[in-house]
Amino acid sequence: MAAGIAIAVVSGAAGWGLRGEMRAEQDVGMAAQRTPSAITVASAIGFAQRAAIAHAVYSPDVRRAVEVGADHEDQLVAWLSKRMGSPMKPPHLQALGYALDGGRLLPGDKGPVAQFMYHDNAGAKLTLYVSNEINGLGVAAPGQKNQETAFRFAREGGVNVFYWVNGPFGYAISADADKAELARVSGEVYRQLDTSR
Repeated sequence: MAAGIAIAVVSGAAGWGLRGEMRAEQDVGMAAQRTPSAITVASAIGFAQRAAIAHAVYSPDVRRAVEVGADHEDQLVAWLSKRMGSPMKPPHLQALGYALDGGRLLPGDKGPVAQFMYHDNAGAKLTLYVSNEINGLGVAAPGQKNQETAFRFAREGGVNVFYWVNGPFGYAISADADKAELARVSGEVYRQLDTSR
């Protein structure tokens, strides 16, 4: 009797484990059948989610919210530009009421991601997340013409995110601010980045 129960438990556990493998194979098969637009939407949502998580993790930290402060902006720009393989300059948002706190380097799926952090007069934080891991966000394969995306809005947890693609990079503005405010800031960031190229 005890041997029968043991066999039943082991068999059940093995079956449960195989269920996970079978589901993973089904997911891979289904992903291969997805249309490019479905993959683009999934990639875009993942991008916005990563930006929101980075904002939620670092913005509450008063002492170590950034790795390099705004008082060393030249060092921040040089360091992030070197690590990202392209010039990285934080947009100046003082006219919109946001002062630069500084920035940090974050891990991405396949390489580095830059994050710039700002604050307003009330101390509310806003972050700009910059990644060159944007395949599936409207960027064509190497040698093909780049497809830029329009501004998109997402809400992840308590963080609102406005994001877009411009050239080889994806950008996301994250904050606990309303959609209209994020659209206003995103428009200015886009304008500054577009004229700096």
